[in-house]
Amino acid sequence: MKYIDYKERKIQGTFNFPIAFYHQTPRSPRYHMPYHWHPHYELIRIVSGSFHLNLEKDTRVYHPGDVIFISSGMFHGGIPCDCIYECVVFDLQILLKDNHACTRVIRDVMDQKITVHTHLSARSEKVLPIVTQLCESLSSRQTGYEFMVQGYLYHLLGIILNEHLYEEARQDSVSSQRLASLKNVLAYIADNYYSNITLDSLSRVAGMNPKYFCRYFRSMTERTPIDYLNYYRIECACEMLSTKDISIRDAAISCGFNDESYFIKTFRKYKGITPKQFMKANFCK
Repeated sequence: MKYIDYKERKIQGTFNFPIAFYHQTPRSPRYHMPYHWHPHYELIRIVSGSFHLNLEKDTRVYHPGDVIFISSGMFHGGIPCDCIYECVVFDLQILLKDNHACTRVIRDVMDQKITVHTHLSARSEKVLPIVTQLCESLSSRQTGYEFMVQGYLYHLLGIILNEHLYEEARQDSVSSQRLASLKNVLAYIADNYYSNITLDSLSRVAGMNPKYFCRYFRSMTERTPIDYLNYYRIECACEMLSTKDISIRDAAISCGFNDESYFIKTFRKYKGITPKQFMKANFCK
């Protein structure tokens, strides 16, 4: 069973209302954000603490009040530090209406002719209040919240357009091919993380020689391929241990670790605690 997928295949929200909301705290099972991508758009609001975000080749630390916009198909992952943050993941097509004055702009964003700036709140003081209200509406889900949520998204797009919080997209065929290769590697890891995966096998999937592949992968994720594979496996183990009645040994085997002691050592490396301590903390919530 796949607990985490580099390409998130789950439906965000519902079929008729494809907008999902996540309030993340240090006690949330998916508190850390593994490197992944999805066909939806995402807004991240930092409530407290700091958030170390890797977005494609860009790495930055965000702080309370920051609002981040992540476009469809972009690789991203983050490490929160004593952080509370909120995510709104949505399908932009929900805002497309027949004979709608905004349709052209929305389609330009969806077709990647327009690239919305990532750090929206740094460029306009109007962004944070809108996104805060958006998150509050999704959190409370009071009667009529669906109308308010779509209204806030339209309002945000209006601010992005009015204050030119975007740039014309430039296509780079070489970069696109490399990103496509990396997506293939991440999909391979998601499908086979529980089995024996080597650097050579990942290099072959990427269609690169191992030395270049390691350099490119690290430039994108700030980790070596094997380091990230182990990190991903531990994230899968965390979700198993916090959501299923499963032993530490079974979780280790299910995530590709044949040696339980090595699994515990690796778990401590990435989480700072042992699997047993992690389970105790989650069961005592």
